[in-house]
Amino acid sequence: MKVLISTDIEGVAGVYHPEQVRPGNPEYERARRLMTDEANAAIAGAFDAGAAEVWVNDSHGGFRNLLPDLLDPRAQAVQGKPRYLSMVSGVEHGMDAVCMVGYHAKAQAPGILAHTINSFAFAGIWLDGQEVGEAGLYGALAASYGVPVAMASGDDAFIAETQPQFPQAHFVQTKRATGQNSGISLSPAAACSAIRAGVVAGLAQRVAPDRPAPAQPVAVRLRTQTPALADLFCQWPTLARTGGVELTFGAPTIEAAVRMLNCLSAMSSMLR
Repeated sequence: MKVLISTDIEGVAGVYHPEQVRPGNPEYERARRLMTDEANAAIAGAFDAGAAEVWVNDSHGGFRNLLPDLLDPRAQAVQGKPRYLSMVSGVEHGMDAVCMVGYHAKAQAPGILAHTINSFAFAGIWLDGQEVGEAGLYGALAASYGVPVAMASGDDAFIAETQPQFPQAHFVQTKRATGQNSGISLSPAAACSAIRAGVVAGLAQRVAPDRPAPAQPVAVRLRTQTPALADLFCQWPTLARTGGVELTFGAPTIEAAVRMLNCLSAMSSMLR
């Protein structure tokens, strides 16, 4: 069994504020250590469950947050950007399951540090009419490679919106949101213990990987944070403006849709 662990930071126990998730702040250095500890808990759980190989994907910001020298030496680390499959890079290498650790709720949701891909640029993303957060988006991308989501952790808002999309997965609540930048959290030690056990439980109950889904066109609707961002994105000729802050585009596959969204995210830096 080969397992991919995709690690974000906003859903990590004890993390509440933007200063904790942005490099250059003293609190970020502590938060990235907490992120690394939760990644190690998931790695340990995967090996407890019988994994022969575990990869851990650094999936926050610049994808250079996990501390390599403190990672469980049994795992291989996927870091740095850009990369085509972004938060689930590695699924194309024959993985049997993906575990999502430290994830968060979608943009505009009442969760801690909730956003979708880029909080400056995107206010909402819909795939074929269904609004998705990062877990829904990248879970669909993993599924296109025949890799199921076996486990996920984050706050209660994340779990409430994501669990219906992955009913076979095991969810671990690390904290409860009381606002965008406030909540009630497990201790880091308790969160790590729960994540380790959750990975074991998720891998034990996971469904067998399906064959890769056939390539199908995907209709994407995007709501931007400002009209200026919609102005910018619609310089790309295949995007159609449907409102002041809304646009649509079609993609031949979910992978193409993800790659287009990440290109738009990168474009948005022009307006920061």
